Amino acid sequence: MTAEHEAAERLTIREKLTAGSLSLTPAEAKIAQVLLSDYPLSGLGSQANLAKRAHVSDPTVLRFAAKLGFTGFAAFQASLLEEVEARLRSPLMMVEAKLNKGSEQSIVKSYLESVAELTASAAESAVSSTYERAVELIMEARHVGVLGGRFSRHVAGMLTGYLVQFRGGVSGLGALSAESFDLLIDFSRRDVLVVFDYRRYQANVVEFARQASERGVRVILFTDGWLSPIAEFADFTLTCPVEVDSPYDSLVGAVAQMEALVAQVVARESGAMGRMEDLERVRTRNRVSLTGREDPNPDA
Repeated sequence: MTAEHEAAERLTIREKLTAGSLSLTPAEAKIAQVLLSDYPLSGLGSQANLAKRAHVSDPTVLRFAAKLGFTGFAAFQASLLEEVEARLRSPLMMVEAKLNKGSEQSIVKSYLESVAELTASAAESAVSSTYERAVELIMEARHVGVLGGRFSRHVAGMLTGYLVQFRGGVSGLGALSAESFDLLIDFSRRDVLVVFDYRRYQANVVEFARQASERGVRVILFTDGWLSPIAEFADFTLTCPVEVDSPYDSLVGAVAQMEALVAQVVARESGAMGRMEDLERVRTRNRVSLTGREDPNPDA
């Protein structure tokens, strides 16, 4: 099996459907449209039901499944069900599978090597134009809100810390509460919301992003390969793998993508240097950081 074939095998059905290399007949394209309109639920019914919804014949559905690399509709549906299960998988569900792999090398070495593979995979799938357009939205917006889930909000906080160095009007939304939704009244179509949301997607994060989008806010989503529900209405979606040799998913890829976005900002926004210099003067005056030129404890 070639490396290209192995990579194709790892793609989700959604990724196969949206790949530019996939050639579909007009009838097959109707099936793809139905599947993507309500993914993955639209593919979990019967073969006849999918054909009826797409206004095509049953044999067309079989040819469509074969074109995606499946031996039949049952195999197609089994793969789709695996995606649904993986999307909802918790650390508790992954403990036995991850800890019984029987690796002969140390746990630490195995984990770090899997992280290296994860970041390499994220680099291979990066689309420069998506980052460029996302940066344009962020830097041209009136206001930028940054939001994340239980763990990913820490990555969101890092992005907030970077962005305030380059422009004003940036706010990290932190952990959402009932009162946080009141902030929606200040969001408009001139604003951007950057969201980090990874599997076992957080209900209030999804809902906040959905309501922001309904108000015309442009949404930039960082998520995993199974896609947060926010992907249905996000303007730009950046995905990265999260599975490593651990019962817990890794946010290393998310941090790398976030910092790649920051690198794109630095490359694009030469005018941001003036703001950064002004910020450094404020920090120096208030002794925010040790510079080696003053006594760090003058009262001792």
